Amino acid sequence: METKDTNKIISEESDGRLRILYLYQMLLMDTDESHTLSTPEILRRMKEEHGITMHRTTLPRDIEVLRAAGIDVLVQRRQAIHYSLPERTLSIPELRLLIDAVLASKFISEEKSAQLTEKLMTLASTTGAQQLRRTVHATGKPKSENEKGYYIIDVINEGIREQRKISFCSFEYDNKKRHVLRNGGAPYTVSPYDLIWDGDYYYLVGYCDERGEVRTFRVDHIERQPELLAEAAHPRPKGYRVEKYTREVFRMFTGQEATEVRLRCKTEAMRAVIDQFGPKVRTRATGEDGFVATVKVCTGPTFYRWIFGWGDAIMIDGPETVKAEYKGLLERELERHKAVLDEQ
Repeated sequence: METKDTNKIISEESDGRLRILYLYQMLLMDTDESHTLSTPEILRRMKEEHGITMHRTTLPRDIEVLRAAGIDVLVQRRQAIHYSLPERTLSIPELRLLIDAVLASKFISEEKSAQLTEKLMTLASTTGAQQLRRTVHATGKPKSENEKGYYIIDVINEGIREQRKISFCSFEYDNKKRHVLRNGGAPYTVSPYDLIWDGDYYYLVGYCDERGEVRTFRVDHIERQPELLAEAAHPRPKGYRVEKYTREVFRMFTGQEATEVRLRCKTEAMRAVIDQFGPKVRTRATGEDGFVATVKVCTGPTFYRWIFGWGDAIMIDGPETVKAEYKGLLERELERHKAVLDEQ
């Protein structure tokens, strides 16, 4: 049978463990590199908020326990001793960058963006979180309406990790914004290799059994959570490297073979070429105000739209097959637009 003295010891030990946890929470939530808590403040709050009477000589011992556990508590000696946790996993500028990225992402829905933003703010002190809230604003960008995105990615990641095939349906939109399943409504069977973030969207890269080749799929266009199959994934093709694949596949909108293309450019387009193909893109200066860039891309409407948007600042210099393809595309589009205008 326990005595009153035994109960008192257990109570004191429990209070001691809780006291250190409460102290850590207090420092974590209410201090940072610009805000501290003094000894009298900590003693008062411990009594008012947790009903624990704490002697001022106990506080330094508890701080040493936190330090022994690897928590870097800063001690500043003023009229009263002040304590703070200045070093955090993520600083306020780093948290701001992450929050801005979440808010700007088209892939992440508005609801999920709000949830992630709140979770990221918990990594700051209370004052830091208030500062973030005052400066965080929605970007106004269109956001995905697919709330299943997180669960879809989870299954894809499991397929990549376990090297197993997955099965899913992918959709497009009709003229009434309704989902229309691709592949005749049948699911795709894919050996997932990589998840890639490109142009505000997530893409799955993997070997598609139905197409017999490596293809890309926009994750937010996967209709529902994929099924993880028991069947082992198709081995990665010889020479496949995700870095090489993303460099060669222009904006992820096609899975055809990449072609080496020469672009004759004006100097004003250098930034656009580097932004699109990276700082290691092959270029050769031509005269005072121009250069030739040699890039590897999957030619098609997306690539040609990008070229067209730059007018005479970026022109296709070769090969002849690509020039002819681009010319044919322009001529067909011109005829279509002329026909529409003539009807009006």
